[in-house]
Amino acid sequence: MRPWIASFSLVFAVTLILTSCGGNTSTSTLASRTPAPTPAPTPTPGTTPSSTVINNVQQSPWLTCGNCGNDGASGPTAAYWDTLGINSPSEDGAATQFSIAATVPYTNGYFYQRHTPVTTQIAALSYEFDLYIPAGSETLPQGIEFECQQILNGWVYNFGWQALYTGKQWRIFDYGLKHWDSTGITFTPFTPGTWHHIVAEYHNDTTAHTVLHDALTVDGVRYPVNITHNAFFSGTPNNQFTNAVQLDSNSTAAPYSVYVDKMKITY
Repeated sequence: MRPWIASFSLVFAVTLILTSCGGNTSTSTLASRTPAPTPAPTPTPGTTPSSTVINNVQQSPWLTCGNCGNDGASGPTAAYWDTLGINSPSEDGAATQFSIAATVPYTNGYFYQRHTPVTTQIAALSYEFDLYIPAGSETLPQGIEFECQQILNGWVYNFGWQALYTGKQWRIFDYGLKHWDSTGITFTPFTPGTWHHIVAEYHNDTTAHTVLHDALTVDGVRYPVNITHNAFFSGTPNNQFTNAVQLDSNSTAAPYSVYVDKMKITY
């Protein structure tokens, strides 16, 4: 991968059509609509009785895919791994530790899970979790990425976010155009030694084949996003539903770990 312009690599994992937030596919561009500059704390929208909720997602086994997190799924593969059932630090005694120990700068680690495919339009999807950065690791990531992704009849609806440390901004990935868009939300590096709550809200339109990023909530502050991207047709009429976490290594390939707890997917 190249320097900080696009540290997070959302790329194809060929057999799964997974995306890992994408290396250096382009410089970021300002998306068409930006959030209010001084958002007020608001509660996370409630779910309806008919919602499907997958709780404690972090406790289930995670899959990896070699160097698929790198730009173009190319170059050296970083050493990266996850450890389930961490009781400290943890909020419920079962956090998951994600770790990377790259030897080459800007190589990345992509962790993902498969779920039962969602075969209808998603009117509302939230991906939420608590994140803990250990003391001493607060400046080591190049970026931290997370996403949910639905493939419906071959159309890829990717809901990917990147906390870009070097650029101090939150970005979303345009899967079809293969570049990152700035959301206009400033990223403040996470305070180490404490838990941070993150909620990303999305929905899609399977008639217009569009992906809609609705909002991002960080530690109780909800930032409206309201940015639309086009979905991407993969050429293969399959159905999938996945979620992922990615760790991006920086210019010195410094090793680091993060912890995730209380991960939940609601749709």
